[in-house]
Amino acid sequence: MSDYAKEDVLVSADWVEEHLDDFRSDAPDYRLLEVDVDTEVYDDEGHAPGAIGLDWETDLRDTVERDILDKEDFEALNERLGITEDTTVVLYGDNANWFAAYTYWEYKYYGHDDVRLLDGGRDYWIANDYPLTDEVPEFPSTTYDAGGPRESIRAYRSDVEKGIDSDLPLVDVRSPEEFRGEILAPPGLQETAQRGGHVPGAKNISWADVTNDDGTFKSRDELEALYAEEGIEGEETTIAYCRIAERSSVAWFALHELLGYDDAQNYDGSWTEWGNVVGAPIETGDAD
Repeated sequence: MSDYAKEDVLVSADWVEEHLDDFRSDAPDYRLLEVDVDTEVYDDEGHAPGAIGLDWETDLRDTVERDILDKEDFEALNERLGITEDTTVVLYGDNANWFAAYTYWEYKYYGHDDVRLLDGGRDYWIANDYPLTDEVPEFPSTTYDAGGPRESIRAYRSDVEKGIDSDLPLVDVRSPEEFRGEILAPPGLQETAQRGGHVPGAKNISWADVTNDDGTFKSRDELEALYAEEGIEGEETTIAYCRIAERSSVAWFALHELLGYDDAQNYDGSWTEWGNVVGAPIETGDAD
């Protein structure tokens, strides 16, 4: 994986399998976290040995504020999981790492240096017959002192508004149907906005375009070509968004970590915020 801009941000299933004893150890050197939209598949269908199951909606977010955890709550979560600032944290999850990528971004936001994604996520692990267990691990609690926040990787609504005025690259990673305003959410998922469409000037580059059919990330050359086709080459601030920021976290990971575009940002308010703001400019149909 050394062809990517940043080494060790993406690990293979083989690498994880080789480190299973480390992930099962009480020592806080390594922790493996499975992050899903809920913990049903973790509980009912098994998980990688040593993996701790996290519910993205209740464990990684403030359910009242609909925001990421504040620093104190993030610290408390890590202390409960037996993680220190020096722990190698490896994340994986369902939907080709949608929620794991969001959690990766959240760890980076709070300054955790050594956090990685399992390439391909949960589906790849299962499809390729890597070991599963139904045992739920427990680890000794720790103390954790979060850094940051690193605001340079996070975009707010005001940043998107400035991006429109400055003609900065805005990447809408949702489906074409969502982008055009024909639907408000992927089929079967909750509609979270009053209006459909996209941020004016945004380019529709689906999150799925950055991954292969098996959920692993495409090569650096393929990713560079994908974004360059829309004029995105890392020379300007680039803001990615989706519906609730989980899919845009996959795109942010590709842009910021794999391509090394340091000015890439994730707009975690995403369409749930923008599509509900009175007076926010919206376009429908295909991009120009």
